[in-house]
Amino acid sequence: MIQTPSFYTYFGKTYRVESTPDGGLTGYLLNLSSGEFDERPEHVREVLRAMASSDISKVPEEKFVQETERARAYELKGDGPIFALYETIDGLYQQAKRENRRVEPQESALIKSLRKRTFKMWEDELARRAAGEPPSFRAESRFPNRAR
Repeated sequence: MIQTPSFYTYFGKTYRVESTPDGGLTGYLLNLSSGEFDERPEHVREVLRAMASSDISKVPEEKFVQETERARAYELKGDGPIFALYETIDGLYQQAKRENRRVEPQESALIKSLRKRTFKMWEDELARRAAGEPPSFRAESRFPNRAR
């Protein structure tokens, strides 16, 4: 029996496996052009059967959240509170770089906390959209011509 949700990295993207109402499984792959998770059930079997692979790995939920938000911040541009928090995170890294030092433990803890917050903001936004509400922000790829 597979415990769901379960979390993975899949060829450089994050992937979540969830149970379906009929007792089956489905999967959701991060879309780096929109920041949303697209349903991609065709990968479930491959992900669940993956052994030690550098391309597919089971990860704890915390790492899934951090990796998802790292990718969204890098790949997407937009406006609104989520993107303001991404800029704050980027500012912390830039400050450490200007000072020729590593990110300090308290800065790292703040970055992790901000990423958890932006992940929750995305989840809330996507739930509102699924309920038929209009988007409260727009996101687009920083790299629109790159193959996905």
